[in-house]
Amino acid sequence: MQEHNSLYHPVQIGKLKLNGNLFLAPIAGYSDRAFRSLCLEYGASYCTTEMVSAEALTRGSKKTESLMLPAPNEKAYAVQIFGGVPEVMANAAELVLERTPCTSIDINGGCPVPKIIKSGAGSSLTKDPDLLYRIVKAVKERVSSKSNIPVTIKIRSGWDQSHITWKEAAEASISAGADAITIHARTKQQGYEGKADWNIQKQLVDFVAKRIPVFGSGDANTPETAKAMLEQTGCDGVMFARGAMGDPFLFRRTRSYLLTGTYEKESIQERLKAGFRELNVNVKDRGEKAACCLMRKKFCAYSSGIQGGAKLRQSVVQASSVQDYKDIFSAYLE
Repeated sequence: MQEHNSLYHPVQIGKLKLNGNLFLAPIAGYSDRAFRSLCLEYGASYCTTEMVSAEALTRGSKKTESLMLPAPNEKAYAVQIFGGVPEVMANAAELVLERTPCTSIDINGGCPVPKIIKSGAGSSLTKDPDLLYRIVKAVKERVSSKSNIPVTIKIRSGWDQSHITWKEAAEASISAGADAITIHARTKQQGYEGKADWNIQKQLVDFVAKRIPVFGSGDANTPETAKAMLEQTGCDGVMFARGAMGDPFLFRRTRSYLLTGTYEKESIQERLKAGFRELNVNVKDRGEKAACCLMRKKFCAYSSGIQGGAKLRQSVVQASSVQDYKDIFSAYLE
């Protein structure tokens, strides 16, 4: 891996070269192609799809397949798959290669949601390094036989405080051929609560010793915390998750902060216009009713900071048409 001086810098994952090191994580219900298009427009270096069920994909689910579509402005992106059976994961990876122009495949080894755990996927792999190894190896071998795109993995620090297994998971991943690792430095038991342990993230960076890139996730949700993560842990890049939900401008602010030490906040009008662009793509993809229901939570985020916003959001959560949203925000879009 190349040396770098600036906290904002290019990254190479296998043969994939990226111009920057600020990434959008795979967030269920958020990382669709409409939102990814905005994140890219406002400075994201790379984005990952919502997680895709290997089982559903291999069974021919059209809804699952639609999660993998690239954004209109997306020249490079990752598709994340999850599952607990090596052969099914390898078959799913092959389908991803056949049906998308993605430039990397990511394996979910971190999701703490019970239904994912029950399938033997997500965080359950963190406590079973042998299965994790077999899954990464199966996917890597299948992908390598068809393409030269990298295979990456996202893990957690462990199952609970009594079972901190990031080191075993990392070694299994590297031995199986993973081209990069992202760590969310919380345990499965923590879920999204408590504090991420950046000391574990730093230990992982030291343990990997530049064999492959290490990206950090967890509690980096502002330009300031992203900078602190890079400085304190030495990770190669930051993967924004909850901090980016409803805030694609986070990438622009963070890039500016890393390069210049300052940043400007976007106007309410700019945020709402971005929300409407996201809405329009979703209408094309899902139909008006489904898109408008999906965008309720997102417009609540886009409208934060507006005076009297609480009353405004009461209207947002009942919006069911594009015209409803236009009527709600008409005073702020002129």
